[in-house]
Amino acid sequence: MNEQGTNTTTPSATTWAVLDSAHAALRTAVRGVRAGDWDRPTPCAEWNVTQVLQHAAGDQLGYAAALGHGPGPAENPFAPSGKLTDSPEALLEPALAAAAEAWAAVDEAAQEVKVPLPPGAMTAVLGVGACALDAAVHAWDIAVATGQPSPLTDELARPLLDVAHHIVEPIRAFAFAPALEPEEGDTDDADLAALLRYLGRSPDWTAE
Repeated sequence: MNEQGTNTTTPSATTWAVLDSAHAALRTAVRGVRAGDWDRPTPCAEWNVTQVLQHAAGDQLGYAAALGHGPGPAENPFAPSGKLTDSPEALLEPALAAAAEAWAAVDEAAQEVKVPLPPGAMTAVLGVGACALDAAVHAWDIAVATGQPSPLTDELARPLLDVAHHIVEPIRAFAFAPALEPEEGDTDDADLAALLRYLGRSPDWTAE
């Protein structure tokens, strides 16, 4: 068993607890979106809720494809159309399953696995963390954009913050906004606030 633990409570459970938790967060956020909220603005300034979902699902398919599992996303995750041809779950679930199945076959001790972001390869632990980070932060984006409680907890944010410190700077220019300075109110859920600010998001963001 992977030292990060095993979670068998979700449809896409793997031996990577951090990935299972991130997938569960994204699934929860998407299922909580009301029918009229898919066009709402999000912390990703140029994208609405639908586009964030398309991006998040596409990124999971990208990680799976990099590991040799499936063809990858049908459209560019960084240019989401904002138009769904099926239900949100029909878009999300195959993407989560593909990523989960791909990472389930990866040995934790692997020192080099392929990933769809610079430098193109990293250790298995860091790679699965990057995949989890992507899912978890977009779960937060969707949740706060639609008035839901954050599915990204302080407990999950803690390991993801370490991952972010390893991978974000080389891709910040095209994937993340500039980091924000901490504020006094960040003492509650400090790891979550630190993660969000490092990724260029305000923990207090609202769509209003």
